[in-house]
Amino acid sequence: MSESTRLRDAQELSSPYNSLHDSYVSNKTNQKCSVSALVATGCLIGVGILLAIVVIEKIKHEKEINEALNPHLSSTCCNDTDPNEQSSVVLVESFPEGVDLRRNSSAGSDLYEAWRTLLSLATEQIDVASFYWSLTDQDIGVNSTADTHGRAILEEFKALASRNVSVRVVSSIPTLARNSTDLEVLQKHGVQVRRVDFGRLTKGILHSKFWIVDRRHLYIGSANMDWRALTQVRELGVLLLNSSTLAVDLQKIFESYWMMGVWNSSIPQRWPDTLQTHINEEQPLNTSLSGVNSRVYITASPPAFCPDSRTHDLSAILSAIRGAQSFIHVSVMEYYPASKYFNLHGFWPVLEDALKRAAFDRRVFVRLLVSCGRESDPSVWPFLRSLDALHSPSDNINIAVRVFIIPAGNQTRIPYTRINHSKYMVTDKLAYIGTSNWSADYFNTTAGVGLVVSQDALQKNSFQQQLRAVFQRDWSSEFSIPLSELQNNHDCAFPTHTP
Repeated sequence: MSESTRLRDAQELSSPYNSLHDSYVSNKTNQKCSVSALVATGCLIGVGILLAIVVIEKIKHEKEINEALNPHLSSTCCNDTDPNEQSSVVLVESFPEGVDLRRNSSAGSDLYEAWRTLLSLATEQIDVASFYWSLTDQDIGVNSTADTHGRAILEEFKALASRNVSVRVVSSIPTLARNSTDLEVLQKHGVQVRRVDFGRLTKGILHSKFWIVDRRHLYIGSANMDWRALTQVRELGVLLLNSSTLAVDLQKIFESYWMMGVWNSSIPQRWPDTLQTHINEEQPLNTSLSGVNSRVYITASPPAFCPDSRTHDLSAILSAIRGAQSFIHVSVMEYYPASKYFNLHGFWPVLEDALKRAAFDRRVFVRLLVSCGRESDPSVWPFLRSLDALHSPSDNINIAVRVFIIPAGNQTRIPYTRINHSKYMVTDKLAYIGTSNWSADYFNTTAGVGLVVSQDALQKNSFQQQLRAVFQRDWSSEFSIPLSELQNNHDCAFPTHTP
């Protein structure tokens, strides 16, 4: 209750006494003053209690962060991992039912199996950040057997308490899954849940999607905790096993969300020292991933949620584009060089200019693969056409745009499906896997994370090479068409090619 409300209530309570007969005034003056003083004192005490509660809560949550991270700070004091820790990196994917891209040897591991692996490995704690949760078909009012995997994942989360595994979940306000009961169900099974009001804090959303298991294993990728992500949407992510240094670093980002998930939270002018990082673009982690020498760091957005030492997501992407010497391959659900949410409309050519400069100044081959589905925003096409129009091999300018279209088939009743939801980039220098679409809001006001992996290009079977092979597979697949062949009706569920 606010101070003004308390004062109003106090006034209402004292009003009957104001109507006492005048004959009592002279005799009760001192008593009335005492009552007023008590009311005022009560208000001040009430306000003081509220302030004390807020302060205690903030101290409590900072203490939680310190206790969670301090035992592991020694592992992040320098940028080399424990040589005895055998870290593995696994590219993971999911495909809509009926889409066969796994026949290619470059396909990643199955996303559903990756999540099950993380659940089976957990012995102490799982922390999950996701835009929303919707693991059953009833959440969106449909009846589909395609939610089987989602239901299985939900059941495994519900059973974690019986294994003495603690679970914390952060999700977004606002959210897409207004009718989902997943988080309420999980709370009844001992899961701690906090919703971060990014709408109030930054005029954005919490769009990050990652898991941290036992501060040792982690997942980052495009998939929300949604049954459709497992069977109806093309997703891409990365699984890191036995990588405690990176897991603890990602834990710091989770703790910033957790800290802001309390009532009346406000973004601190300076984030606690325990949330600072020693791993960033200037000082990447030197480690071995699946036997390949690698330099790795984790990025985050928006800037307001980044401690001074954390590399911003946008900065990492721009740096990767500037550093490319041969090629830049980008696969993203939506590319839109402007702001479009929360009435913040405005042109934002930051990424577009960087791609054009790479193609024009350094003759880098740029390929951009964007998704198109029934819910696609038609306002993106003029920007994509203007970018694609620069393709002029005779002038040594090589920018090509293609559209990835997954036929809806018999799934038209299920919204937000049959799309390529992945968000990644691979160049001749590095691989980047993120959680953000490429528009202004996602980098300036919305929470997201990214993983940057740089490896020796001469090393075989590197993660970088595998991601490049996946892009080339998608680029040349039957689901990819040149932008020029897309008709102007913007209905990509059943595209018609021009002659």
